[in-house]
Amino acid sequence: MSFQDLEAGRGAGIRRGFVNGKQDPTQAVASGIFQITTAVSTFQRLVNALGTPKDTPELREKLHKTRLHIGQLVKDTSAKLKQASETDHRAEVSTNKKITDAKLAKDFQAVLKEFQKAQRLAAERETTYTPFAPQAALPSSYTAGEVDASSDKTPEQRALLVESRRQEVLLLDNEIAFNEAIIEEREQGIQEIQQQIGEVNEIFKDLAVLVHDQGTMIDDIGSNIEGAHAATAQGKSQLVKAAKTQRSNSSLVSYLLITCDIRHCSSDSGYSTGCLIEDSYWNSENLER
Repeated sequence: MSFQDLEAGRGAGIRRGFVNGKQDPTQAVASGIFQITTAVSTFQRLVNALGTPKDTPELREKLHKTRLHIGQLVKDTSAKLKQASETDHRAEVSTNKKITDAKLAKDFQAVLKEFQKAQRLAAERETTYTPFAPQAALPSSYTAGEVDASSDKTPEQRALLVESRRQEVLLLDNEIAFNEAIIEEREQGIQEIQQQIGEVNEIFKDLAVLVHDQGTMIDDIGSNIEGAHAATAQGKSQLVKAAKTQRSNSSLVSYLLITCDIRHCSSDSGYSTGCLIEDSYWNSENLER
């Protein structure tokens, strides 16, 4: 049973998965993997928009929040999976739970691989592309040519042209400042991505060890089951063999008793030849039975 199977009956499963007000770790892992899978799909869609006209500061912010959300889900689910796996080493834990936890660990490992791939692509595209920002309209309708040809303008008109130039310079300064802020924000975002990639890699390494241990445990369970089946088959074979041996021994005992009776009859002076023949005939009848 993978997390998809558990999520199919999520409503009833979660209600049953609570013990003393706390959610069962296995159910918590299944729920966490489901949420991570959904969030990673959203993250991949946002990453694919990088470098396109849809790549805006708002999209970058949404990408940043989605990345942080997935990172927290990964940490929480990893902790729950470790908790569930620790109990699997107890003798009283059912085989079904051990197998379920092992499958969930593999599902978790698979979705982490997808997230790692999307993270690397996001880092590459955020480094290469700058988000698109709408160009602000100039506050004046005067152009530079009009300013150069302003010798015949009135003082009021020349003052308006000078103010227009000043606004243009301010807009240019604002654009430069905006681009610098975008670059700084992008660098911070790249650092966050690299840091999160490192954290996910560490979780992935721990998960690989956990999956290996669970695989060994599942193999041991399988070996024990196969051993039990082999022992059962061997036991049945020995029972059949013992039954055949018992029947053979019973026939041998009957034969020996008949032989002894025949010899006794032959050596007894009170018995005649007819008696010997009669006794032999009677014993042969019993032997055939």
